[in-house]
Amino acid sequence: MVTPETLSLNIPATKKPRVVIIGSGFGGVNLAKNLAGHEFQVVMFSKLNYFGFWPLLYQVATARLEPETIAEPIRKLFDKDYPDFHFRPVRVTNVDPAAKTVTTLVGELSYDYLVIATGTRTNYFGNDQVKQFAFPLKQVSDAVSLRSQLLQAFEQANMTSDPAIREQLLNVVVVGAGPTGVEMAGSIAEMRAHVLPEDYPGLDFSQMHIYLVEGLDRVLPPMSPVSSAHTHEDLEELGVIVKTNTLVENYDGQVVRLKNGEEIRARTLIWAAGVTGATVEGMPKETLERGRYVVNLFNQVQGYSDVFAIGDIALMRSEKWPNGHPGVAQPAIQQGVHLAKNLHRLRRNEKLEPFSYFDKGSLAITGRNRAVADLPGDKHLSGFMAWAAWLFVHIFYLIGFRSKLVVMANWVYRFFTYQSGTRVIISPFVRKDDVKTQEFMQRQQME
Repeated sequence: MVTPETLSLNIPATKKPRVVIIGSGFGGVNLAKNLAGHEFQVVMFSKLNYFGFWPLLYQVATARLEPETIAEPIRKLFDKDYPDFHFRPVRVTNVDPAAKTVTTLVGELSYDYLVIATGTRTNYFGNDQVKQFAFPLKQVSDAVSLRSQLLQAFEQANMTSDPAIREQLLNVVVVGAGPTGVEMAGSIAEMRAHVLPEDYPGLDFSQMHIYLVEGLDRVLPPMSPVSSAHTHEDLEELGVIVKTNTLVENYDGQVVRLKNGEEIRARTLIWAAGVTGATVEGMPKETLERGRYVVNLFNQVQGYSDVFAIGDIALMRSEKWPNGHPGVAQPAIQQGVHLAKNLHRLRRNEKLEPFSYFDKGSLAITGRNRAVADLPGDKHLSGFMAWAAWLFVHIFYLIGFRSKLVVMANWVYRFFTYQSGTRVIISPFVRKDDVKTQEFMQRQQME
């Protein structure tokens, strides 16, 4: 029997400088790919054994893509061309920057250089009841659970004769109108218009309401007002009910209560309202600010020369970015590549080069031929051109030829048919407190 006591990290001893990377996201993977070679031993720790292409999570959640198309096994990314690279799918429980050690659930490891690339986690702003019943969208398992919830709700709505329960099952509330929330709301609206009426001809989908709730005064707050206005118009044309300057007060799994007193009956609430840094235990509190590690222009954590942070978990201020870089993939990718170069410079006793972020622009999509783009030089695109740019960029940055091919084939097929083949409930989702549904599902699965 395998127990934690029978496991160990089993990392070989080395005379090379050891770089320990915590996290397998855009920053960690790009750092390791540009670092692994003959000069360093590279060790990566992550709770997940895959690299996930998070910008497409919403397409898994709305049954447009299979989970495997946006996830690539870490071990597949680092083959024999990356000597002395070691991956361990374990959770880091503590770091000790004074002793220069990292502690995991199965053992401890010393390091010469530590890189924290843990990204973010969902922020519920202290609302534990919302946390209990809402659906986050931060990793593939979240997307699969949400897909099951949506498909089960449609099936149950098709089987109930109570119109109030049916409407509650069909209603969906998306909280947070950043890129994730906007894309999720638009995707569900397209399902309602083109897919669900064919799957459930007996249901009246005019009873299905999709709400997008945002606390600020416009959708897509990180993007330009021009793109925000275009997106708001697109969402309303798709039939999404947009509520800005509105906050969620509570949610009990049945009714969404807003701060203004309004109530929305819905069995599905998708939480895309905010994130906070996925910090690790052991780092001094003074290194943190607003849930992120304060770093200098070399990505060194404040007060340390051998501890680095990259990507969303890093707060790097500059004249152009006084509040740090945006929490998107590009800063993490660029910082990972740049830090690899600087670690090689450290190895050769050369002067470190400061990081400078090249902003390639921002994109968001709401549906077929509906997208917006903010480009360098204060240029803006909308409609088909922005949509085509979004498709190209996402295919380009997917890791792995198979993923690129499968996703592109899916999109081409769906462009002509609006259909997808992933509307299957493989792992039924049941809330932990829903005893009656648990009993029903158990009876369903009895031989």
